[in-house]
Amino acid sequence: MRVEEDVFGSVELPADALYGIQTVRTIQNLSFSNRPLHQYPSYIKALAGVKKAAALANCEAGLLPSDSVNAITAACEDILEGDHHEQFLIDVLHGGGGIGANMNVNEVIANLANEKLGIKRGSYHPVHPIDSVNLSQSTSDVCHTGIRIAIIHDFQDLHRGITLLIEELEKKVKCFIDVTTISRTCLQDGMRARLSDFFSGYVSMLKRRLSSLEERVDQLHFINLGATVIGSGLGASPEYRAVVLDKLCEVIEMPLGLRQNLYDAAQNIDDLAAVSSELRLLSTCLIKMAKDLRLLSSGPEAGFGEIQLSAIQASSSFFPGKINPVVPETVIQCCFQVLASDRAVQATLEHGELNLNVFEGAAGINILEALSMLKSTITTFHKNCIAGLDANRERCEELSNTFIPVIIDLKEQYGYAAVSSLLKEQGREGVKNLISNGGEKND
Repeated sequence: MRVEEDVFGSVELPADALYGIQTVRTIQNLSFSNRPLHQYPSYIKALAGVKKAAALANCEAGLLPSDSVNAITAACEDILEGDHHEQFLIDVLHGGGGIGANMNVNEVIANLANEKLGIKRGSYHPVHPIDSVNLSQSTSDVCHTGIRIAIIHDFQDLHRGITLLIEELEKKVKCFIDVTTISRTCLQDGMRARLSDFFSGYVSMLKRRLSSLEERVDQLHFINLGATVIGSGLGASPEYRAVVLDKLCEVIEMPLGLRQNLYDAAQNIDDLAAVSSELRLLSTCLIKMAKDLRLLSSGPEAGFGEIQLSAIQASSSFFPGKINPVVPETVIQCCFQVLASDRAVQATLEHGELNLNVFEGAAGINILEALSMLKSTITTFHKNCIAGLDANRERCEELSNTFIPVIIDLKEQYGYAAVSSLLKEQGREGVKNLISNGGEKND
C-alpha cells in the first residue's frame, strides 16, 4: 500500500495503483450508479487523445520540458492502445461537472509518465497530474471535447448497423414484390397492397432517420478545447490555444473545429440533446416497425399470419413448439431504454445553470449507452429476424381476396355512392351477386 495526502487528509491505496487520491475520493464520495469509467473505452481513449494533444501544444508553447512531454505522450499512447483501462474506476455519473473523470485520467497518465522516467508511482514529480498533465486545461473543456469525440466514434458502429439493416430490408422489398396482401387502417381491413410496398416504407424511414442522425452528430465536431472553464480561455496561453486544436486533429485523426461562441459551448449542451432526440426518434420508429412485425406474424392459425419469423430458440415454457416474436420484442424493450436515456439527456439540458452546465457528462454517458444498446439490438434485429423473415404467400393471397378489398375494387368501378347503396339495400349478398355476374348490375 501507499499513502497520498491532500488538504483534506491522507488516503491509503494500493502501491501499484495508477490512479491517485482524487480518484479514490470521487469513488468514496460520489458513486451511486455502478457504471465505472472503464466500461466506456471510447471515452477513455478520447480523453487520452485530448491529454496527448494538450501536452504537445504545451511543449510547442514552451510550457513543458520535452522529457515530461515525451513521457506524457507515451503514457497517452498506451491508453490509446487499450492498456490500463482497468485503472479508470470513477462513477461516470458523479457530480462536479466531470472533475472525477478528468482527475482519474490525469493521475493515471502522471503515474505512467513518471514510471517511464524511472520514478515510482505516487510521487507525482516531475510529472504532476494538474501542473503537468492538466496544464492549460480545465475539466470543462477536456470533458466537453472528450465526450463528443467518443460519441462521434461510437456512432460509426451504429451507422454500419443501420446501413446493413437497410440493405437487408431492401432485399425483402425485391423478394416480396409479387406478394399481394391486405392493408389495414384503424386495425380494420383495407385495400389490396403489395407486401413489398410495406417494407419499402421501413427502408425510407430508416434512411431518413439515419440522415437526420448524421446531421446532428456532425455538429459535435465543433468543440471548445482551449476555452478552459467558461469560455474565456483564462489559464491557457495564446500560444497553446493557437495550436492545440490542430494537435488534437492529428492525434485522433478526426476533423474538428472550434465552436463559434465558446461561452455558449460552456453554457448550453443542446448539440448533445439534439443527438439524443434523434436517437429517440429512431427508437420510436423502430418500436412501430417491430410492433408491425409482431402483428403480421401473429398466429399461426388465429392471427394475421402474413409473414413468418425465424425460429431461433424455444420461446415458450408452456406451449411446445410455439414461436414467439422474441427478437421484435427485444427491439421494443431496447428502444424503451433509449427513450429513458433521452429523458435523462433532456433533463441535463433543462437543468443547466448560468455559465457552465455541470451535467454535461451525464448527457454524454446516456448517449453513449443509447448508441451501444441500439447498435447491439439492430445487429440482432438484422441477423436474427429480418434476414430470415419470409412471406406466407398463401395466407397473403387469401387475405387479398376478402370482402373489403373486393368492395374497394367495386367502388373504383361504380363509385362510392353506388356501392354504398347496394350494401345498404342488399347487404353482402348483393355484392356477391354482382361479383358472380361478372360485374353486371341487376335491376
